[in-house]
Amino acid sequence: AASALLGDSRWDAVASILIGLLLATTAFGLAWPLSDYLVGRSVTVEELAQLYGVLAATPAVDEVAIPCSVDGCASTAARLTPVLDAWFDSGSMPSAQHHYPFADRRAFEEAFPADFICEAIDQTRGWFYTLLAVNTLVFGETPYRNVVCLGHIVDGDGQKMSKSRGNVIDPWHIFESFGADSLRWYFFASGSPWTSRRVSEEGIREAARKTLLTLWNVFSFFATYADLDGWSPTGESPRPTHALDRWVLDRLDVTIAAVTEALDDFDALTGATHLATFVDDLSNWYVRRSRPRFWKASDAVAHATLHHCLVATAQLLAPFCPFLADALYTALTGETSVHLSDWPEAGRDVDRTLASEMDVGRRLVGLGRAARTEARVRVRQPLRRALLLHPGAELSDDVRREVADELNVKVLEDVESLAGLMSWTVVPNFKALGPRLGPRVNQVKQALAAAAGSELKQALDEQGFIEVAGERLGPDDVEVRAREHEDFALAQEGAWAVAIDLDLDDALRLEGTARELVRALNDLRRVVGLALSDRIELCLDVSSAPRSAAAVDAHRDWIKGEVLAVSLETASLGPAASHRHPIDIDGERVVVELHRS
Repeated sequence: AASALLGDSRWDAVASILIGLLLATTAFGLAWPLSDYLVGRSVTVEELAQLYGVLAATPAVDEVAIPCSVDGCASTAARLTPVLDAWFDSGSMPSAQHHYPFADRRAFEEAFPADFICEAIDQTRGWFYTLLAVNTLVFGETPYRNVVCLGHIVDGDGQKMSKSRGNVIDPWHIFESFGADSLRWYFFASGSPWTSRRVSEEGIREAARKTLLTLWNVFSFFATYADLDGWSPTGESPRPTHALDRWVLDRLDVTIAAVTEALDDFDALTGATHLATFVDDLSNWYVRRSRPRFWKASDAVAHATLHHCLVATAQLLAPFCPFLADALYTALTGETSVHLSDWPEAGRDVDRTLASEMDVGRRLVGLGRAARTEARVRVRQPLRRALLLHPGAELSDDVRREVADELNVKVLEDVESLAGLMSWTVVPNFKALGPRLGPRVNQVKQALAAAAGSELKQALDEQGFIEVAGERLGPDDVEVRAREHEDFALAQEGAWAVAIDLDLDDALRLEGTARELVRALNDLRRVVGLALSDRIELCLDVSSAPRSAAAVDAHRDWIKGEVLAVSLETASLGPAASHRHPIDIDGERVVVELHRS
């Protein structure tokens, strides 16, 4: 009844104590005469006063004695010697916090039952239960609609953190090192809330790096190019025509709906997972593929689209990471706080066809990158073509352009099988056939070697067996061995595959060298402290670098555009000075002289 002592008068306090004791003894089934007198009907304050007598002063609970009302019973009701769990009176919180039933009935009824209660799992038989028991007895219903039950925090070895064990992490160290929002995000995004959580600095750092730092980098990218282009929001929703803009806005609407539904269901992990996935899509596909539209084209629709995505993401992030969300939102909008804004709503009819095609394109890109990595061919080296095997999936021209550009290939060709890219040989499984066939296994071996491997594989795939040398052989009787075509790098995933044509001609090699030169020159711009928008005058000494010289001759205008050069000359330069810098391009030494224009 301690919670009920918020009353203003002594009588309120005594009445609250009696009600609390009554509920406690009734709930625990104690044989107390007072419970027999009052169970099953409402009790007024006046009745309690009449039972006790004159309440001229606030008594201690041991002084309260109530005469039995049963005929022939001369006993009195008093506190039992055993002390009930002190937590039990916490069940009166929903009413006591409003001083109900003595006052403020409206405030109590508006707040009862609560939308949810949140505590750790050790309160299952504590507060969760006392609230349920007490309020069901008094009001006939549960005082909460949902329970959010939290697991315990444990250390890296799975031991519950406690000061006595000395295995706690100082929260102030975490706040100062990573920020409070990093810790919040770690708890939201790293697992279900009701499971025990292993907490470590490395886990917090990694969770923040993958999502929060990625989001901040996207914001920094947007802010940088918006400032360079002088772009500012107009308040109107973007009207995209580009496939990437339409796709990312569709992804945003799907994310808004998913996060909203998850939080309405008190499922913070699912909401955080959807939000983290969108941030990854925004950074590693939309911004990655749209960089030239910001860097060279100053595309206003791209600016508007990215701005819209960042504002909505900040709003979705607000319940999880209030400080970071507020910093992003106020910087993007100039408004007072994200916490004063309305929750975002999905406002588009999602183009399911585009979403599906973009998923197909990204899956093929992943396979193509894996093929390049396996073949040790850098992404900056253009290649002639990529062969795509994606049964049952379609690709529009817009998505195909994104795939080709991301894989840095000139042409995409669809194929219906890997025929021509793979060759197969079928050999006996001697462990299976040896005991069964004995010496005849050698005849089977020779017959398999003489047959066409691709035809044998096809027969195995279609009918489940092959017949050679008078024997029927199943999949367990043979081994099918594949060998890739030497001119292709192949990556497979189930029935899907991407094969990269590795054959290079002089034109492709020169373009690859030009790309390496641009990469090195842009790195040099950063080293010497040039701003992103600074124009330069550029002179290259390629006298001892014939491949680089040919690349400059073939791609001069493109190189100038990529490094913001107003002029690009080639000449012999003397010994390196402060404004002359040697760089390595595919093993060739190129000396660079550049000046801010």
